[in-house]
Amino acid sequence: MRFSQRKGFTPTKDKIQLESMDDALRNALWNCLCSYFWDTELRSREFLYRNEDNYILVQWIWTDYFKLSTDLIDSRCRVIYGYLRKYFYECQWYAAYDFIEFMARLNIEPFIESCNNALAKEMSGYRLVNNCIVDITSDEELQAIDLALRDTTNLAGVNNHVRRALELLSDRKMPDWRNSIKESISAIEAICVLIDGNPKATLGQALNRIEKASMVNLHPALKEAFSKLYGYTSDADGIRHSLTEAPTIESEDAKFMLVACSAFINYLLPKVSRAGITL
Repeated sequence: MRFSQRKGFTPTKDKIQLESMDDALRNALWNCLCSYFWDTELRSREFLYRNEDNYILVQWIWTDYFKLSTDLIDSRCRVIYGYLRKYFYECQWYAAYDFIEFMARLNIEPFIESCNNALAKEMSGYRLVNNCIVDITSDEELQAIDLALRDTTNLAGVNNHVRRALELLSDRKMPDWRNSIKESISAIEAICVLIDGNPKATLGQALNRIEKASMVNLHPALKEAFSKLYGYTSDADGIRHSLTEAPTIESEDAKFMLVACSAFINYLLPKVSRAGITL
């Protein structure tokens, strides 16, 4: 906080930005793009075709993000830079997030970290997780999801369910909270079935056998809690079998389920390893 803010001469930010993006936040995100993608090359070189990496990057943005034909790409670097800058500063707040999310697909960790620092500093209500902009601001929640995704890369079924739950939760145009919850609990079911070794088992059946056979040191209270969550999602009035969208399902429900299921996966994996079980 600056001197003038501490003394009350200038206002401080006291509201999380959810459906808006002020100049400070937009500038901070644009600076992240400049630092990691086009400050050193796109602004300093005269012609695009003199750098193959830049040409490939711009071609990818033009075809995959803007959906434009490549013959519309100007050969002059500064013209391209100007086009990108104009778009980013004149587009709607959600489109700016779309662009950040798109560039995050390049999986440059320092860029993602830099964006998250900017989002936190400027009080955005969103963070970048697994290349998705999501309305999760707690560091602990972010770390739980990140860890679950990282540590299940060799468990395709589990990883795909967590990834899909995150995508459905983070879709700003058509969020699907019901199916996000379904995918989260399906991730737990998938890992428990792998531990149990019976591909036809339900989550409840797998959890019971894991506990009875002492396959892993599973706390009875946690086992009971996730059995009940599974029962809720499987109930006729719950998630899986309801054909009409119930108004009681909200983003908070989907976020809680994703974080809780990610944390349970993170709890299970080291116990499975210590038990000598290969998944």
